[in-house]
Amino acid sequence: MSTPRLFLDEFLAEGAEIPGTPAQAHHLGTVLRRAAGDAVAVFNPRDGEFAAQIVALRKDRCVFALGARLRAPRDEPDLRLMVAALKRDALDWVVEKATELGAGVIQPVFTRRTVVDRVNGERLAAIARGAAEQCERLSVPEIRPALPLHAALDAWDGAPLLVAAERRGAMPVGRAAAGLSLPCGWLVGPEGGFDGAELDDATRRPFVTAVALGPRILRAETAAVAGLAVLQALAGDWTAN
Repeated sequence: MSTPRLFLDEFLAEGAEIPGTPAQAHHLGTVLRRAAGDAVAVFNPRDGEFAAQIVALRKDRCVFALGARLRAPRDEPDLRLMVAALKRDALDWVVEKATELGAGVIQPVFTRRTVVDRVNGERLAAIARGAAEQCERLSVPEIRPALPLHAALDAWDGAPLLVAAERRGAMPVGRAAAGLSLPCGWLVGPEGGFDGAELDDATRRPFVTAVALGPRILRAETAAVAGLAVLQALAGDWTAN
């Protein structure tokens, strides 16, 4: 039986007793059928990961006693995803996979062809937290409030941002990514692609480069994951020993 990992945004130290959240208590007791005395691991990017034991578990309350530190904190890659607000299942899937791929920031955006008009940030944050617990990373991506595309671009800090532009005759994404280093970002449009005028507006910005993902037209969620994988492989922490 695998040891559950739990993200706790509290100060973690050997010997401390730390309360969990009601959602964690429910998950441990009702879903995983754990009980007081069972082992867990708790983590955050500030303090690292610690072995722990459940010392109290009720329907909506749990407490953990922390043991030895298993992993020290480490720098996480500053890899960012800006993605058009997709339908619920597709966006949920993108957030889960982007977390597994090491994205540190996920910024949903509204475009002219976006088919949804709201994003449930709390649900996406919970999905990201669960994915981080499963994939053994120490951090949880920041899920930023959804913004219109132009507003998100206006607020961008100038780090290189590659945008999937499948019909622009753009350079291959591998060639563009090979010259990058983190921080950098990946921008993907909605199911119907970007409107021509909004793509023109994006690519006029000096930090934006249009790139192509090969000869096939990809679904938006596929493009999001494929681009992040390329950036991790060529500019991110997949290059580390």
